[in-house]
Amino acid sequence: MKTIKTNIIILFIFLVSIISCRSQSLPLNSNMKDIPSNAHVKDLDNELSQYVGTYKANFQGSEIILYITKTEDKLMDYGNQKFYRDVLIVKYIVKNSAGTVLQDTKSNNTTNIEFYSYYTYPTKNTVVFYYSGTNCRVGWGDVFLKKINSTQLSWEYRPDDIILDSNKCPSGTDINIYLPETKDLIFTKQ
Repeated sequence: MKTIKTNIIILFIFLVSIISCRSQSLPLNSNMKDIPSNAHVKDLDNELSQYVGTYKANFQGSEIILYITKTEDKLMDYGNQKFYRDVLIVKYIVKNSAGTVLQDTKSNNTTNIEFYSYYTYPTKNTVVFYYSGTNCRVGWGDVFLKKINSTQLSWEYRPDDIILDSNKCPSGTDINIYLPETKDLIFTKQ
């Protein structure tokens, strides 16, 4: 009888843990207010994969190459709220017309520039990205990538702040924004 009770307790604990694990997986566009600590916001409908790849565009004499990868369970730490989210990560290289590299976040793993997706509009084929800006956060804001077809993305960059607080940035720091500050720039998959 004691063995039966022990087995029932173990089974009950097992079922509760399975149910609680399942309840921690939420769809990609869950409302931020509804995401509990340590939850996993998952790409359940595989919306992000169609954006993965290398894309290239030219803008005002510069060549911009985007390297988009999908990462599962990126820790999102907002201080009082921490959870995991499936995201697209963008690394990029910007070259001038002579081929000189102006900014490279793909090869430079020590960079503190963040560029990752945080929302999708599936009916508009659009993913919204957070861009932390260049050095000293100059140019931080949102980037919208809209899937036009299987080989093209439309780019829109909306910087929230391009003003530099000179007290926060060391003298001589490169504070140029190399990403194209424009709308409807077409990137082509390579």
